[in-house]
Amino acid sequence: MDRDGPRIKLRLEYDAPLVLGPGKAQLLRLIGQHGSISAAGRQMGMSYKRAWSLVEEMNAAFAAPLVDSNRGGAGGGGATVTPTGQAVLHHYESLERLLRDKGAADLAAIGALMKTEEP
Repeated sequence: MDRDGPRIKLRLEYDAPLVLGPGKAQLLRLIGQHGSISAAGRQMGMSYKRAWSLVEEMNAAFAAPLVDSNRGGAGGGGATVTPTGQAVLHHYESLERLLRDKGAADLAAIGALMKTEEP
């Protein structure tokens, strides 16, 4: 087991259909940082097509889009995380912190029941 403890990977599954997990949360974070879907995708090691597909999936699942994009061209394109996207990311990160902080005792208890490495 990792010295810093277990890693929590929160995966929310909705009937929308939408799965919101660490990958989409990271994509939103990076779009916000770079102002670009392609730059965010590149940093995550995925193609623009894959990154765009994930953005479309998220945008379709919510009442308001999470990412607003402008087509490329002479002036270049760009993308911004909308207020709705920022709210979704904020709530997702809050749930991660809640699990990590409030679940610390349970995580430790599960860890204590695991096999230990023998020298």
